[in-house]
Amino acid sequence: MITNYHLDFGLVEIYTDYIKVTINEGITISPEHNNVLLDMVEKHYKNKPFLYLTHRVNSYSVDPTIYLETAKISNLIGFAVVSKDPLQKKQTQIEKLFFNKELKRFDNISSALLWKDELLLKYHNSIV
Repeated sequence: MITNYHLDFGLVEIYTDYIKVTINEGITISPEHNNVLLDMVEKHYKNKPFLYLTHRVNSYSVDPTIYLETAKISNLIGFAVVSKDPLQKKQTQIEKLFFNKELKRFDNISSALLWKDELLLKYHNSIV
């Protein structure tokens, strides 16, 4: 891990090629929260491909239209949802409708990170 941020809405962990976000219980993610995350992405991943990993261990809500803005980040290669909650499978299907990049749900972080490596390989091969 490079660094982390303990924010009022959750924990953000910055790694070399992915950002891991764990949102606090009961939060409603708004565009303002998204703007904070976008600032971190600009600071830590400027012109560098990365994966957004959300570790959904708590119950919270997201306005899915936020994904329309998030998808505009040119160096964002994908969005991984890590949760064992069966309801997240349906939620992820809804979120995909608003996100025009790779988005996939996983039961564990290690599987999500393997997928990240696949996406990075595809990304690097596409720019060569």
